[in-house]
Amino acid sequence: MATFAKTKLSGSTDGRAVKVVATATAGTTIHTGSATATTYDEIWLYAQNTSAADVKLTLEWGGVTSPDDLIEVTITTEAGLVLISPGLLLKGNATPLIVRAFAASANVITLHGYVNQITA
Repeated sequence: MATFAKTKLSGSTDGRAVKVVATATAGTTIHTGSATATTYDEIWLYAQNTSAADVKLTLEWGGVTSPDDLIEVTITTEAGLVLISPGLLLKGNATPLIVRAFAASANVITLHGYVNQITA
């Protein structure tokens, strides 16, 4: 029987927002997936922009070597809690997959979210 647990992002301290400091690859670590092949991480992310300008945010979903791993979105000025990952999955892997982020401007984008960890 599958189990389900809601947890914080591994890059978060005590469930607080993760500030996107990086402005290029490899980005700020947001979440590191499981090392167990039967575990799936359903990841929900919300972005907030405290800048007076629109800022391009890039997520590196599970890797950084392929354009297919990149998710790009522009977070509008002073926007708060914009959904950017609606429960996208990472499957457990012997070498855990990592979600990283970088932005066109440092220290103005923060990411909030959680992980629904599902094990078979």
